[in-house]
Amino acid sequence: MTSAPVSVPALNTSRSQDLFSAAQTLMPGGVSSPVRAFRSVGGDPIVFDRVKGAYAWDVDGNRYIDYIGSWGPAICGHARPEVIGALHEALDRGTSFGAPCALENTLAEMVIEAVPSVEMVRFVNSGTEACMSVLRLMRAFTGRDKLIKFEGCYHGHADMFLVKAGSGVATLGLPDSPGVPRSTTANTLTAPYNDLEAVKQLFADNPGEIAGVILEPVVGNAGFITPEPGFLEGLRELTTEHGALLTFDEVMTGFRISYGGAQARFGITPDLTTLGKVIGGGLPVGAYGGKAEIMAMVAPAGPMYQAGTLSGNPLAMTAGIKTLELLKQPGSYERLEAITKRLSDGILAAGREAGLPICGGSISAMFGFFLCDGPVRNFEEAKATDSQRFGRLHRAMLERGVYLAPSAFEAGFTSLAHSDADIDATLSAFRDCFAAIA
Repeated sequence: MTSAPVSVPALNTSRSQDLFSAAQTLMPGGVSSPVRAFRSVGGDPIVFDRVKGAYAWDVDGNRYIDYIGSWGPAICGHARPEVIGALHEALDRGTSFGAPCALENTLAEMVIEAVPSVEMVRFVNSGTEACMSVLRLMRAFTGRDKLIKFEGCYHGHADMFLVKAGSGVATLGLPDSPGVPRSTTANTLTAPYNDLEAVKQLFADNPGEIAGVILEPVVGNAGFITPEPGFLEGLRELTTEHGALLTFDEVMTGFRISYGGAQARFGITPDLTTLGKVIGGGLPVGAYGGKAEIMAMVAPAGPMYQAGTLSGNPLAMTAGIKTLELLKQPGSYERLEAITKRLSDGILAAGREAGLPICGGSISAMFGFFLCDGPVRNFEEAKATDSQRFGRLHRAMLERGVYLAPSAFEAGFTSLAHSDADIDATLSAFRDCFAAIA
């Protein structure tokens, strides 16, 4: 027996609505990134005013338990005092140098120590920039042009990656983006995630032409999808056999599902890795790194050019260093694993209690669910999720003070700031909302 949903007062978002209405005359769609527009969940977006710990407040004064954490970086909680304090000190020394700074060395040493594949690292300003650069590096090192990516894996909005890219593209129902020439994506080959045979066939059909394989080792941009046993191991063997490079896009999973990322968690060492989000502690950042012999191709050490005015800026380095220091404290990942598993298990139990088709799971501080029968192994199967019902769920959760990603095709994130009481309140809201939409 399921209980009747509890009636809650209508959410007052009048100030958010006014600001979003004005924003639509100033910015395309009123936003700086498409998923923020709430197109896939209906209604107008919530305009944030401030964040702290596990919470976000909108411009109308409503408080939400936040499960996007600025899309992943806020793993220690929003506006963590130690991070903010370090940033205040760094601000007094200037916001950008355009020259080497000692902080780059410190963060680079921390990344190299933690991430198994990384012997050298280059800092950039976003995950998109990191993935764009690592693709150029794969091609430069191998002398080959073709790339294999997986359907639903998102590696930023660079032209060559906007092929079956999941995430915001899927949320908006767009095909491959207009403005991307066919010639740009002609060398991008795609396969279903978790389908090793499809990858084998691509190598067989393109002998000696594939520079490398890039993937999210745990997918977060087609919803939360985990690798099946043997999949990552098989990719490692295939790329080695064919003289191609294996790149893990750990912009999302890096320092989130373990201190050394997915590669440390699963014991699979790629040739190259892209990072972002957590290593900037909430400031714009990206990085790519790998074996020293491959990274030696990057200018000025080698001939492959890549540069950035704000790369390695002292503020992002400072926030990243302090965030990684906090994560290294004993018990951090045990705590993240425990609260996230309790949240995920509770969501699935509440959905089933309401009689809904639901599947999902979690790894450390990353979780997700689909409103469909599972398991979900790839993007094609993820598209079976009931997006309309998810939209109703999303709004109902907002009304109960819980902020989920405004898309059925995004993972969720927890932080060290989420308390047991926050998880209890969230699960209570899910039970009410599942009953309401069942």
